[in-house]
Amino acid sequence: MSKVSSKPALEAGPQEYPSFDASKTVDQFRVLSEKSVEQSREAYAKLKAGAEDVQKTIETTFETAKTAGADLSLKAIAAFRANAEADFSHLEALVGVKSLSEWIELQTSYLRKRMEMAVQQTKELQGAGSKAAEEISKPVKGAFEKAFKGIKAA
Repeated sequence: MSKVSSKPALEAGPQEYPSFDASKTVDQFRVLSEKSVEQSREAYAKLKAGAEDVQKTIETTFETAKTAGADLSLKAIAAFRANAEADFSHLEALVGVKSLSEWIELQTSYLRKRMEMAVQQTKELQGAGSKAAEEISKPVKGAFEKAFKGIKAA
């Protein structure tokens, strides 16, 4: 027969639960809040710098577009003036024509000169237009490259 003890093998003593320390929680919230505020300031500074860069890019682009547009306009006006002068000179020459052969020679010469002028003016305007497009797109291209470089780095 075995003896059964009247005492339980394990006695349950008073249970201790971790206590809630409000000061630690407040400190943790303060640290978290300060970290959030600092991150917000950094994000704002980056956003502000980015917005200033965009503003400068837009201003540069519009100034370049204005300059390029003025240059194109001046070239177009010069072409119109040259065309008008050539037309009036031809009309003056036509007034002095005395024979059909002279008229045909004058017309042939005039048409050849006008075609040469048209080709030359087209080349000049095309060159000015290409230059304008390149100059206008340069700041925008630079801004995009900078933005994508920043994105890739992040």
